[in-house]
Amino acid sequence: MVVMTHAGTTTHKASTGLEHRYRALLEGHEPTSGAWLEEQLRHARLLADDLPDDPGLLTQWADAHAGGVAKGHAAYLKHRLQGGARRYFANRAHALWFLQQVAPTKAVDGAWLHGTLSHWQDPRFHGLIRTFLEELGDGDPRCNHVLIYQRLLSRLGCSQERPLDPARYLQGTLQLALGQHCQRFLPEVIGYNLGYEQPPLHLLITTHELAELGIDAHYFQLHVTIDNAASGHARRAVECFSELARDQGPAFYERVRHGYRLNNLGTDTPALIASFDVQAELLSALERKRIYGQCMHSDRCRLQGRTINEWLAEPGAVPGFLEALQAQGWIKRDNDPEQSRFWSLIEGPVAAMFGVFDAYEKQLWHDWIAGSWQGAGMRRVPPGQWEHGLQLDDDVSSTSKVSDIPALIDAMAGNRHATPEGLHATRAFIQATGLMHGGLH
Repeated sequence: MVVMTHAGTTTHKASTGLEHRYRALLEGHEPTSGAWLEEQLRHARLLADDLPDDPGLLTQWADAHAGGVAKGHAAYLKHRLQGGARRYFANRAHALWFLQQVAPTKAVDGAWLHGTLSHWQDPRFHGLIRTFLEELGDGDPRCNHVLIYQRLLSRLGCSQERPLDPARYLQGTLQLALGQHCQRFLPEVIGYNLGYEQPPLHLLITTHELAELGIDAHYFQLHVTIDNAASGHARRAVECFSELARDQGPAFYERVRHGYRLNNLGTDTPALIASFDVQAELLSALERKRIYGQCMHSDRCRLQGRTINEWLAEPGAVPGFLEALQAQGWIKRDNDPEQSRFWSLIEGPVAAMFGVFDAYEKQLWHDWIAGSWQGAGMRRVPPGQWEHGLQLDDDVSSTSKVSDIPALIDAMAGNRHATPEGLHATRAFIQATGLMHGGLH
């Protein structure tokens, strides 16, 4: 699942060059990515999976999975109605942190299927291709999944890239590599798609809790609906396997299972969410910002005999700085942050430190100060309320031809499909191939 898996909890140590490989794949073909993918498959082969030994039972397996998720979600909702706490997000900062942690995977949504586009003349591939085109919103900027997520981060003040653990790039790198080596790893692509498109329980819970925290959950709600097991991507994933596995032997299904297990490499979503520590995140943010502020403060302000500049000039002194702010009454933990003098310095258009901290960093401050105190009246944001008003950048010419298709496919790779040129290419591809909603017309 996301940088996280849809289907498991097995951790896998990422190489120090994982982010570099991810970015190289975004730029285009990366010559060593095939060998790297083989290495990841060797790890995956050592894992277990929950697929049936008989591929003829995949439909029942998918139905059972959907039933289990529905039952788990019903139990969660009952727990919440009875006054139970949120399962995943302790506060809004926690949720914003999560959204940034999974951003590298969300930035390449659907990339594992890019290589199927070259098979547009083979009806057996049409289901996979339609899934990919729907991830791209059929070239409509309002519906392109990558753009939806980018707009979400931007509205939340979280669009600035932050240092991430290299492991956060693992699933995105896998998806890019599968997309670029589809011909060589077709069974694995089919298996990965089979696993990734089964809606997990954590997706439903995440959707519920993000909305509860006043965060537009449209992106996540979209995947609850579009991936549904009755007629959505989850069902289509099983049907596509059946189409492409026909007349194939047991070795083909074994490779499909290995591709399915690639979803289990990395940190699974619940474990990732549980690893959040608001104080550790605040300290990391302040340490990164410390070098910019160590000469910017007046010497008139002192904490426990030291100037602010002196506090900030010393690497590793931030924990002591936070303790000093509390000792001198500038911060009152476990209370409404508005009762803390320091909060008034950073929040509001006339605050003395206006603009020093971005929206996410201020949320970290707020939730760290608030601690066990939580204000009432959480605001719900209707999903998708800010999606309206976007327009298509142009009309696709009726002259799109089959001869244009290789160039169009190239423009739809990685996350290039989310650019104006990529959106145009997506619409032109659909027109040239006839792959509209519902299949080939």
